[in-house]
Amino acid sequence: MALEEYKRKRDFKQTPEPPAKLERGERRRFVVQKHRATRLHYDFRLEMEGVLKSWAVPKGPSLDPADKRLAMQVEDHPVSYFDFEGIIPAGNYGAGSVMVWDMGTWEPQGDAAEMLRKGDLKFRLNGEKLKGDFALVHMKSRRPGSKGTEWLLIKHRDAYVQEGFNIDEYDYSVLTKRTMDEIAGDQGSAEWKSSRKASAGGASKKNDWLAESIAKADAKKAKAGKKSAASKSPSVTGKTLVAKRAQMNPTQAKEAGVRHPAKAGKKSKTARPTSASLGGVKKNS
Repeated sequence: MALEEYKRKRDFKQTPEPPAKLERGERRRFVVQKHRATRLHYDFRLEMEGVLKSWAVPKGPSLDPADKRLAMQVEDHPVSYFDFEGIIPAGNYGAGSVMVWDMGTWEPQGDAAEMLRKGDLKFRLNGEKLKGDFALVHMKSRRPGSKGTEWLLIKHRDAYVQEGFNIDEYDYSVLTKRTMDEIAGDQGSAEWKSSRKASAGGASKKNDWLAESIAKADAKKAKAGKKSAASKSPSVTGKTLVAKRAQMNPTQAKEAGVRHPAKAGKKSKTARPTSASLGGVKKNS
């Protein structure tokens, strides 16, 4: 994509974002930027061909091979975008806080340009949080309305695998050790202003695919959380009900419509029959 799309979206007379400039040489760096905009997502970027090749990953990268993360390829960014961390002010495109979640170097497992062209980019990461072998695989089948930008970010099995990887346990910047909340509340953070106006819904139509993907991921996570909470809550047994009734006095039990155990345990007395109850029959003398 080079930097034409990046340049087209920005008016550099209005924004302090770095200009669209190709870098000479390659240091094979990578960065993952956690971005809390309209929807939380992670931007995965690889330095190659003088730019940062970029993918938006709604659920973020994982060290568990079972997690095949959707990664939507977006426009290339300049290499100078590499270490931005701070706040994009409200009312600007992409408004929200940005964290440098991870960074380091990467090594292609073959010809990087050729693998990227074929849609099967294999590489090794050496970051603070992400390490080992990964692959970015282009999805061949396209859903209706797709632009063919869907990839999958997959962890290969190696010594760095973490099954059940929970990305929320790593909410800190590798640059400043701050959390997202701390970055969002830090008025001293760098502020990047974009001339592109935010839409009424807070995101452009061009980025609807990202909002939709993240919304589905959030809903799935919330549903799983409710099921987990329900399974952990103790069920009400017969013994529990008896114990609760035992805590009531007879008056409270009567008002609640339950039988108090103290009264329930007493045997009712059987009344002796009288002559009246026997129909008035007299005993013969």
